[in-house]
Amino acid sequence: MKHLYGVTTAMVTPFRQDGTIDYDKVEQLTEFLISKGVHCLYPLGTTGEMLRLSVAERKSVAETVVRKAAGRVTVFIHVGAMTQNDTVELARHASEIGADGIGVVTPAFFGANDRELEQYFVTVASSVPERFPVYLYNIPQCAANDLKTEVAEKVAARCGNVIGIKYSYPDFLRTNEYLNIKGGDFSVMQGSDRLFLAALAMGCEGVISGVSCVYPEPFVAVYNAYLEKDLEKARRLQRIAIQYCETLKSGSNMSYFKEALKLRGIDAGYMRAPQLDLPEEDIADLKRKLEELNAVTRYA
Repeated sequence: MKHLYGVTTAMVTPFRQDGTIDYDKVEQLTEFLISKGVHCLYPLGTTGEMLRLSVAERKSVAETVVRKAAGRVTVFIHVGAMTQNDTVELARHASEIGADGIGVVTPAFFGANDRELEQYFVTVASSVPERFPVYLYNIPQCAANDLKTEVAEKVAARCGNVIGIKYSYPDFLRTNEYLNIKGGDFSVMQGSDRLFLAALAMGCEGVISGVSCVYPEPFVAVYNAYLEKDLEKARRLQRIAIQYCETLKSGSNMSYFKEALKLRGIDAGYMRAPQLDLPEEDIADLKRKLEELNAVTRYA
């Protein structure tokens, strides 16, 4: 089964000003990211404004990315939704269209206990072919539910296709616990861009990064330097990547990502209400900061 690894880019979803999805721009963004050397694509997650899209829209975006990628990079579709039925429907669809696997976030907003979380993930993982890879996704600061190590371990024991987890909380003690699931044969992807290199050193397979949707180059360079065992170079590049994280607010507001992509010549469209696009004064400030950063880092 395929794993996520290296620089896995969490993609934004481009909308037109009227709120409809711009599929041409989805294709352009897919091509841009592949051309910059990212290893995997991860559309329709938090960075992709997942819960603001209908099931039909999410299916169409997934089909567009898989078709445009055309097997050149690994594509995992995030399918977690507000209802279990929608999640199962999106999971089955991802398998049917030829995606390489799926990610599934914990149920959100409403509290779920450990027994409920375990059964939820088992139900979703059991709804797709047994060799179709599934990554759990834990982002407790957004979803309001935390996936404990022992629960993830039980799910992985019951479902052979649950092969890893995306963990988007900066807790290395928990990260280390996840790394020990299945006797160490469990893929852990860090969801915090700032911790990419440190996570690699711990044994994580890579990062699922929103900032790399805008500036993939420093993240790809960090990974390459790490593979080359040039840690000094990797540390220097990680510091650069962190500067981009800070400038782009680390994904706390995806409008920064979309405006920064436009400044790079990649039109990623607009935000979907209720979130608003950046005001002109913020765009001007972002442009100034990025120009200053690009001037000293050579990324443009």
